[in-house]
Amino acid sequence: MTEKVVVLGAGYAGAGAVQRLEDELEHADAELTWISEHNYHLVLHEAHRVISDPSVEDDITIPVGDIAAPSTEFVQARVEGVDTDERTVELDTDETVDYDYLLVALGSQTAYYGIPGMEDHALTLKSLDDAHEIHEQVKEAASTASRNDPAQVVIGGAGLSGIQSAGEVAEFRDEHRAPIDIYLVEALEEIMPGQDSELQGTVRRHLEEADVEIMTDDPITEATEDAIHFDEGDPLDHDVFVWTGGITGQDALDGCNLDNEHNRVTCESDFRTSDDRVFAIGDSAIVDQGDDPAPPTAQAAWQAAEVAGQNVARAINDQPLETWTYEDKGTLISIGEKAVAHDVKAGGVSVPVRTFNSYPAQFLKKAVAARWIADLTSVPRALKAWDSL
Repeated sequence: MTEKVVVLGAGYAGAGAVQRLEDELEHADAELTWISEHNYHLVLHEAHRVISDPSVEDDITIPVGDIAAPSTEFVQARVEGVDTDERTVELDTDETVDYDYLLVALGSQTAYYGIPGMEDHALTLKSLDDAHEIHEQVKEAASTASRNDPAQVVIGGAGLSGIQSAGEVAEFRDEHRAPIDIYLVEALEEIMPGQDSELQGTVRRHLEEADVEIMTDDPITEATEDAIHFDEGDPLDHDVFVWTGGITGQDALDGCNLDNEHNRVTCESDFRTSDDRVFAIGDSAIVDQGDDPAPPTAQAAWQAAEVAGQNVARAINDQPLETWTYEDKGTLISIGEKAVAHDVKAGGVSVPVRTFNSYPAQFLKKAVAARWIADLTSVPRALKAWDSL
């Protein structure tokens, strides 16, 4: 009997898993279907580049036809729900797709934590369209501003996405000599909460050198059309407000009868969920790794993709599943054209200097993105994208 295998999502986890599944199922009696709202893969950890330069879009989007084999059926549609009893995926086209085995890699959406007005008045950075919208709003705000009355751009959340977004707004400001004040707001005491203090300090210094004002230790309690309000401090006016404060699962996973937390499916270290026919990876999943789950990062997603693809094939063949252990290969973060590297490993070996910046960090940041593009497509395509990364 032909087994129907369905992969949901075209992010790092979904794209990587599709390619591994194609290899694993090449000689199996199986049909592979790939479903995504977009007909391209976005190199999401470089999407912030679009804020300062929309032309980089072509280098950080990869058509699914350049990733998947012709034998893989691609369906462009938004997933609306998963029925594990009927083993069907419900699409926004009012169609359903049957599956025997399902790999959920739908990614995440922005979490607003119930903060009044946040969802209505904040921009987010979870897609290519989001990045373009931030660019357009920053550009428009700057066009009507002056040196005496600069545009105010506020970034909420000082994790990787927030810091990199602030850096790109600064890059836009400097390149166009635009009258813009930039604020980076974080509810906790320090930027990059939970990270090493050496990394925090180095990134803070680069942000301050880029004239980004950092405001910490005061949570946002409300967002309105032209201001954000704090627990203690005075309101902060804004012309553009971007929120990068956290993630939650996709609405499509609400009520899917899989064990989950905030619509992120919980699974074992072999990616199998509470339903033996359903596997989950990437931001859609909370993967058991002992004391702490795997982080919702690009490097975790593409590490997991290979093992997850292999395990779906093993499940079809009734073979033992492989377990996966996340390996933290360090942190690379850009602040405009500059970059910071921390605890980076090369070939499994830690670099002697824990935290460094300048050209070596910039090179490594580009190299990681280029390697991903090369793995999905080709080395020439990665080289073409190099200057945009």
